[in-house]
Amino acid sequence: MPAYVIVGLDITEPEAYEEYRRQVPATLEPYGGQFVVRGGAFKVLEGDWPASRTVVLAFPSVEQVTAWYDSAAYQAILPIRERHARTQFMVVAEGAT
Repeated sequence: MPAYVIVGLDITEPEAYEEYRRQVPATLEPYGGQFVVRGGAFKVLEGDWPASRTVVLAFPSVEQVTAWYDSAAYQAILPIRERHARTQFMVVAEGAT
């Protein structure tokens, strides 16, 4: 069943964060991950959105999300994101019923 990673970001150091952004796509490929949304303009219709940038990733399953997140390739670049952005990071599964 498909799973989606939803990330809210406030990038604190854009130049330094660029290295993370450049490397992420190669870490997704072995796990079937792909970008659905990668930043871009948005309009909040209700309430408050906690981040200035939103990223949505699609994976074939929650297991593939976990395998990607725990992979050596992703863990190697994760500290870059942690140093240069404030992040909310979650996985949504099950989809519409």
